[in-house]
This record gives sequence, structure tokens and C-alpha cells, in this order.
Amino acid sequence: MKKILSVFVSLATFFLSLVAPCNTVTAPKDEDDFVPVLRFVIASDTHIQAIGDVRSHRIQKILSLAYDDAKQSKSYPKLDAALFAGDLTDDGRYDEFIGFRAAVDSVRKKDETKFLAVVAKSHDGNRLNKKSLSVYEALSGMNSDFHEQINGFHFIGLSASKTEGDHYSEYQRVWLREQLEEAVKADPNKPIFVMHHEHVLDTVYGSTEEDGWGIDYFKDIFEEYPQIIHFSGHSHYPINDPRSIWQGAFTAVGTGAVYYAELTVDGENKVHPTNNKKIAQTWIVEVNAQNEVLLKGYDALSGSLLCKYKLHDLTDTNARSYTPEQQMAASSAPAFASDASIGIKKSLGGKVKVSVPAAESTDGNIIFIYRLTVKDASGNVVDEQKLVNDYWIANSYETIRFTASASSGDTVSVVAENAYGMQSAPLIAQIG
Repeated sequence: MKKILSVFVSLATFFLSLVAPCNTVTAPKDEDDFVPVLRFVIASDTHIQAIGDVRSHRIQKILSLAYDDAKQSKSYPKLDAALFAGDLTDDGRYDEFIGFRAAVDSVRKKDETKFLAVVAKSHDGNRLNKKSLSVYEALSGMNSDFHEQINGFHFIGLSASKTEGDHYSEYQRVWLREQLEEAVKADPNKPIFVMHHEHVLDTVYGSTEEDGWGIDYFKDIFEEYPQIIHFSGHSHYPINDPRSIWQGAFTAVGTGAVYYAELTVDGENKVHPTNNKKIAQTWIVEVNAQNEVLLKGYDALSGSLLCKYKLHDLTDTNARSYTPEQQMAASSAPAFASDASIGIKKSLGGKVKVSVPAAESTDGNIIFIYRLTVKDASGNVVDEQKLVNDYWIANSYETIRFTASASSGDTVSVVAENAYGMQSAPLIAQIG
């Protein structure tokens, strides 16, 4: 099987390499004195459906962007690894696995960049089930659970269990603890990079029981190792939402998606806003000799930097900068420009078209949602609507538009809200 798969991958890689897109990083060059000794790129939920499909090209753009980012560094212009945290395929078929690996290898510099990926039960196991792991191992030449060292840093990956019907097994828990002990023994001050597909329960955005994308199978083990930085996908919740980084007993980071964004909004999960398929997000991660970690979140479609976090002493849980409490305390409500106003045009059937200019962030984080309320002269609510900001795109909405039920004398108000529910002062207008 391995020889047959290799032939198909080689052919697909060749043809994809002929059309591999170029990418340019448009974010300003980092001006601080951070000198990397390790750099890797990580993404997830590529959901390949066919060789050379649009998601294949997004993988190519991600890797091209990562190499371009590396070239901006005079001190360390290398990309050491490319990681993918599961749901590599959309339906777990042979041709999808081949398409995924071909997309990666059409851009990856094999003598410079190590390939590491985990297989998810979620989509990767749909068709082949237990055989998915064998296909991955044949394509990669690696174990589906792995422990690799790159430049002295430890990378641990957990794929779905080989036990049919289970996501993970007790054997994997034992194996994981052994690998973590080995990494800590080698150097207790270095970060340990761990990934499996699902979020750890009650950590990053998308991981609660209500969201439906978190598991606690390894959580008790992770909590014993503050050096862990855990990467996970599954939810498709955007990486530049400030809730997609979490620190507590360890550090957790959501990896977003290459195929459609998903959200929880007002307690409703599996929300797919307008423009949700315009997404290809990735982290480029750098580590310096002082074991500080720089996380740079990109929109690969435009090559634009969306967010950036710097992690310091991971072994000191009292020195965390990104606990939920600290994130919320550092946040502030968005604001509309001082000259902003509501535009209203009457339409047919007791409707009005409402437009407002986009609000501005006051804390450097995303604007999550816009809310419209229409009230009559007695203060009764006539209409309420919301529009999720497409913040996973570098150039999100410039003008916010609603079509609302309203009559003459009604009052229309619009507020902007951040990820923590903090609202701007409203823009208000009365319908004449």
C-alpha cells in the first residue's frame, strides 16, 4: 500500500506544484529583539475533498506565507516544521488523504521543514475508520501518535485511537505521560508542544460542553505540566478571537480552520455567519533561546497578520498573561467614530434599510457582533437583529447593514460589541 500511495502522491504533488500560489506577508516586520531558534506553522481542519481543490490551494498559501514570513528574519530564515491538527480530509477517503499530502508536499521544502500531523476520528475516520491511521502512516512514514524533537524542542501528537469506537484509549494516556516526563527530564524550562484534534474542555473558545467541541480525556495529565502549549482544532472558531488563547495550569491555543468558520453566539452553537467560508487561518510560532514563544495569527488568504501573543515563563503559572480573567480585564468596549451616524432609507412593506460605519476596536482585539434594536414611541421593542462581524477576514465589514421592521416615529439604535460582551455607546436615529 505504501508504494502505491507514494506513486499517487508523487504525481499529484507534481501537478499541484505547477499551480502553487505565491503569497506575500503584508504585516509589518516585527521590530523587537526576538531572535528565533525555532519556527513552525500550524493549521487544522483543511477538509480536503479532492486533489487540487480550493482547500488544497489554501494549504499551499499557508505554507507559502510561512516561508515568506521566515525570509523576513535575517537571524533565522528557516521554517522547521509544518503541523496539522486533524480533520485533514472531509470524508476520510484515500484520494482525500493523497490530495492533502500532495498539497503539503507541493510547497514544503523537505530538507528544511518536517511534516507532522494528527488524524481525527471526526472527519478523517468517516470512510476508512481504523484504516485511516494506516493510510496516514503509509503517507507520512510516521506513527499516528508521535514524539519528535526539533532543535531540542519536543513535539507530541495524538491521533484518534486505533480502537474502533473510541476517540482515545487508556494506552494513549500512559504513553502521553511517558513522553511528557521524557521532555521535562530533558529540559524542564522548555515549552512542550502537544496537539490532538479536539479542544481541551473549558479552555479556548469552542471548548465548553455547550459549544460541543471540547473533551477532557487528557486534561488531568496536561494540568500536571505547565510547560505544555496545546494546539487543537475541531470547532473552526477563529484564531483571532481573544478567547482562542487560554492559560491556566497549561496553555491552550485554538487553530481555527482552513474550511469555514463556526461560532457560538448568544448561547447558540454551530452558527455559520455570512462569509464563513472565506477563511484560511494559521499560526506561525517562533521560540527564542530564552524559551519565550511568539504566536502570530494570520489570514492566509490575504497574508495579513490578525493577532500576536508573546508567552513568557511557562513554568510559572502565576506569570500568565492570557488567563480569561486577565483577558477580560484588559478589554474595553468598541467605539464608533465621533462623526458616525445611522443611515436610514424607507423600503416597502414597513421595512427600513439601516446602515452604519464599522466601529473601531479600543483594545486591539476583534469586534464580535453588531446589534440593532427598533423601539416605538412607547419604548416597546419592534425589532431586534444581530450581525456577526466577519472578523476572521483581514478586511472585515466596513459598513454594517440591516433591513428592519420599523415605522415613522420609531427609534433605531445600533451598538458594537466585543468578544466579552462589552458594548459601545449606541448610534441612535429616529425615523421621520
